Amino acid sequence: MTVVTLGAHILDVLARPVEGIPDGQDTVVVEEIRVTAAGAAAGTAVALARLGNEVISVGAIGDDDLGDLLVTIMTRNGVDVRGLVRRTADQTSASILPIRPDGGRPSFHVPGANLTLTTGAVGPGLLGAASVVHLGGPDVTFGLNDPAFFDMLAAARRTGTVVTMDLLSNMPDLLTGAAAFLPYVDHFLPNEEQAAAMTGESDPEKAAAALRTQGPGTVIVTLGAEGSLVATDEGVHRLPVLPVKVVDTTGCGDAYCAGFITGLVQGEDVLEAARWGTAAAAAVAQGLGSDACLTDLDAVLALLR
Repeated sequence: MTVVTLGAHILDVLARPVEGIPDGQDTVVVEEIRVTAAGAAAGTAVALARLGNEVISVGAIGDDDLGDLLVTIMTRNGVDVRGLVRRTADQTSASILPIRPDGGRPSFHVPGANLTLTTGAVGPGLLGAASVVHLGGPDVTFGLNDPAFFDMLAAARRTGTVVTMDLLSNMPDLLTGAAAFLPYVDHFLPNEEQAAAMTGESDPEKAAAALRTQGPGTVIVTLGAEGSLVATDEGVHRLPVLPVKVVDTTGCGDAYCAGFITGLVQGEDVLEAARWGTAAAAAVAQGLGSDACLTDLDAVLALLR
């Protein structure tokens, strides 16, 4: 049961706690600094692998030291990275995140090679051979907004592949472009800001309903500290967050997607799979970085008991 993650691959450098940028060349001693694989494809791929899935990740990275490190991290976590293409003219996408004491995460970001990903990077038959294809950040991988890629998704779905989608940015122009993917998606997992920007609806229930008319049978709107909203043909359900001490919210959305997909692969219904996603996000929120405290599926499910 293979999951293909396709889209944004980012190397994150994180430090905590950071209350401000020091003046001049002053130094501030922090408790922790980490480097992680992140982005809506790479971060989700690592989380999926830790939850016991066979994962192939497809994306574009630079032919540079950052790319080498990203490949090393993903490989060490059990992700098949043969789908990554290297670009000599673009650096690997990367972010520096100074994490505030309350878990907030401002960032300094270079889009880099993510912007160069095209349909040509997707191997013949790869999508149709997968049980799930996760589109991670199609809003920043413009080259996939291509009729040829949409045909590949449609063909894969006809053979039983399930397609999920998450987004990376909150920029209205990019989100408008991402709407072109919705007719080819079974389960869409935006956050509240993204759902509102794509529909003009500030009420997440109305936003989910509007998004479902564009193709996805399921829309799950993540609501931060308010949990998530799951909208299907059976109605709308709200799931609360789990009571954990939040250290850093980086990667919680990616972990939610990974937990949700794992639930689907294991035969759970959408609502139970969303509970698995909630638990995976809660695990990650307890540490620094997109893979923090996410050890295995048993530990994640223990949070639900």
